[in-house]
Amino acid sequence: MKVLVIGGDGYCGWATSLYLSARGHEVTILDSLARRAWDREHGLDSLVPIASARRRVDEWTRVTRRAVRLETVDATDYEALCRVVAEIAPDAIVHFGQQRSAPFSMIDRDHAVRTHVNNTVGNLNVLWALREYAPDAHLVKLGTMGEYGTPNIDIEEGFLVVEHQGRSDRLPFPKQPGSFYHLTKVSDSDQLFFACRTWGLRATDLNQGIVYGTLTAETAASPALANRYDYDHIFGTVLNRFCVQAALGHPLTIYGQGGQTRGFLDIRDTVRCVEIALEHPAQAGEYRVFNQFTEMFSVAELAERVARVAAGLGLATEIVRLPNPRSEREEHYYNARNTNLRALGLDPTPLGDATIAGLIAIAAAHRERIDVRLIPPRVAWRPPHDAPERAVAS
Repeated sequence: MKVLVIGGDGYCGWATSLYLSARGHEVTILDSLARRAWDREHGLDSLVPIASARRRVDEWTRVTRRAVRLETVDATDYEALCRVVAEIAPDAIVHFGQQRSAPFSMIDRDHAVRTHVNNTVGNLNVLWALREYAPDAHLVKLGTMGEYGTPNIDIEEGFLVVEHQGRSDRLPFPKQPGSFYHLTKVSDSDQLFFACRTWGLRATDLNQGIVYGTLTAETAASPALANRYDYDHIFGTVLNRFCVQAALGHPLTIYGQGGQTRGFLDIRDTVRCVEIALEHPAQAGEYRVFNQFTEMFSVAELAERVARVAAGLGLATEIVRLPNPRSEREEHYYNARNTNLRALGLDPTPLGDATIAGLIAIAAAHRERIDVRLIPPRVAWRPPHDAPERAVAS
């Protein structure tokens, strides 16, 4: 297929672009490189050094003899986006091109607005560009399990059959977003559903869990193809943070009680899920939702697993609890369905001790690049006088 990957320079987008290219698809990356600018703005950097976007693309061609086209375009620039879509005439668009950090969106009003402009306007532009220039293309859009929140009922895949006063209907699952970022993803889903039933577009919404890992067969082919490893308080993920802290022999920091439970998946499963969605496209007028995760863990469970693996490596760690900077339930029911992708052929990669040990080893290998000042939380969902101040050992 001819596939346009929006946000193809990002963490999931880069791994996906190379994976699809390796399998013979004609890949074009469209990326504004905004994420790199946000890192510079906040003094952040990937723990694993990453090459420039142009250097990455050139290295992929050198290593594999497969060309990936790079368009440095912002999806909020509608005319430029339309030019690329019209030129490529893609069979599918994979849309990763969004600000994906909840803490970033909660820093202040400016960051909340920037998140909404980037995500909401960008998504609307993609839908209109599809309508005008590629109405038969299949849109595979990255959503998030965070749209659902933590309801006290099982989380279905996008829709729920509701019976009310003797009548029944299949309606979008109720959403309880936990940040301004997650609010934009709820808006994305509503936009996709509307565009499919109104214009006859076809879209798959991949509500993804928290992704871990840096290596795929493709990103491991050369140091210049390396993927991101974010551990900081804005873009870092919880498992990465724990593994960096373990590599340093620092305490593993849990926010609150640690009962926050979420869906997780390996980056190697992320790229496979996208491929499955492309191989089994939605029908014209169809909007469908796949919950894209493979396992569920609480934060405390992850910390205990990392501590155990670290101990086996001779690294002494303890677990401490910080007052939670977020407004969220710390103990809750959580049971989400994820049957659609499995039914279409996903063979999940479980989180094993070897994966955790590998992440710790990467952190240890790049120890000199770790800035410990970037690890503690600085963004509070609540007013400043309620912000966390000290760690409590457990």
